[in-house]
Amino acid sequence: MPKQRKIPLRMCVGCRSRNEKKNLIRIVRTPEQEVVIDTTGKRAGRGAYLCPRVECLYKAAKSRALERALGVSIASEILSELENYFKKHQDGKENE
Repeated sequence: MPKQRKIPLRMCVGCRSRNEKKNLIRIVRTPEQEVVIDTTGKRAGRGAYLCPRVECLYKAAKSRALERALGVSIASEILSELENYFKKHQDGKENE
């Protein structure tokens, strides 16, 4: 009988639920101290995962969980960019 591969699970820093890594959005603090969205899941740096729902981003921002996970303060401009990305990503999921 072939071995089954383990499915990597990660925790959303917003709602604290566990989900498959491929179903979450990775936010990365790069070595240059920038906060960016990692669409590949392989970018170098400290990462945090969020469900693809705007509500989880709001929770993580309000409780500063995203800042704690990345170890850096996040500017409001970056939060608004993240919000726009999440809204686009959420709209795309609903249309499928």
